[in-house]
Amino acid sequence: MILDNISQSEITKEKFTQIISRICRRDTSADPEHWVETNPLWGCCAVVSLLAQDQFGGSLVRQSLKDVPGLEYLRSHYINKLPDEVEIDFTIEQFQGRLPALLPVEERTREHVLSYPDTAKRYELLKSRFYSFLK
Repeated sequence: MILDNISQSEITKEKFTQIISRICRRDTSADPEHWVETNPLWGCCAVVSLLAQDQFGGSLVRQSLKDVPGLEYLRSHYINKLPDEVEIDFTIEQFQGRLPALLPVEERTREHVLSYPDTAKRYELLKSRFYSFLK
């Protein structure tokens, strides 16, 4: 699908997902060492969730990865709870089916997620790319 000349008011969840796949890169990943071009969403869940919250509202939900073999080193995975209470994971594809369906969850405030300087820096970078993409 071509995504030229989209205004912010026209962003659907589907278009948002397509855009983030194009703009997430190694420098927006919390795990740049394992990031690859064929999996652009890898390690980008926190910053994508913040950007999704900008677009769709709702809250941020942290899922613990501490008991997920092979992913425990990541510690956390973030998804969004939309205003209609539906939970959506915009970066689920990064796990290529390795993420269990039920994980311990807890809501996190935007301020908490942005209190980590590296996350705040990566979010600003992703947000800048997103709005540049819309121009």
